Amino acid sequence: MTTDAFFDAAEATWPAARTQTIGPWTIRDGQGGGKRVSAATASGPVTAADIPVAEAAMRQLGQPPLFMIREGEGLLDDLLADAGYTVIDPVIIYAAPVATVATTPPPPVSAFTPWPPLKIMEELWAEGGIGPARLAVMARVKGPKTALFGRSLDHSAGVGFAAIHEKIAFCHALEVAKRARRQGTAVNMMRAAAFWAQDKGAETLAVLVTQANTGARALYASLNMQSVGHYHYRIKQPKEA
Repeated sequence: MTTDAFFDAAEATWPAARTQTIGPWTIRDGQGGGKRVSAATASGPVTAADIPVAEAAMRQLGQPPLFMIREGEGLLDDLLADAGYTVIDPVIIYAAPVATVATTPPPPVSAFTPWPPLKIMEELWAEGGIGPARLAVMARVKGPKTALFGRSLDHSAGVGFAAIHEKIAFCHALEVAKRARRQGTAVNMMRAAAFWAQDKGAETLAVLVTQANTGARALYASLNMQSVGHYHYRIKQPKEA
């Protein structure tokens, strides 16, 4: 499976409110849904003269200029560096065959896959900084999708979101309450996601994680998920006064 297939699936399962093509750029209207739905990407060869075009389009949307740099886009990366943009939030794509994760079902009443999300789930997301703008991203996803709800010691413990595009099931917005960490909640939710995806005909389970999130990376490695790609963002930091 190509890296482009994972990028396409990530975009389809966590979509911008609107996209437009301006010159060599894909410009995304994120409406507060996070970096991935707000960043511009190159859809063709780019020169230094094209960068202000993207900057103007993003500012017109009320968004600070932000660019996603994917594998093989070293020239664009260099152009942005020369223009004063710095790297932020390198991201790793982890993936595995669904059958590799859907081995042992989570314990009874430890993980569920409801849709739409319950009110308590929205509250758990809010605790982790995932508010209405990101819930709106989930709502506009087309195709098979579900929420992930984890429980531990008879209490709500975690939430997540999963959706499928072209046989790839992507998990997003995985959050475990601080009071419930290190109790297996995230593993249970990922296994529930894998069984749900398997039932829907997906063949691959994938997730995005920042390079700095060593805990999450260890979790996905423990599920035999492997790195299959990466990308990063570039942003222009405000000048110090």
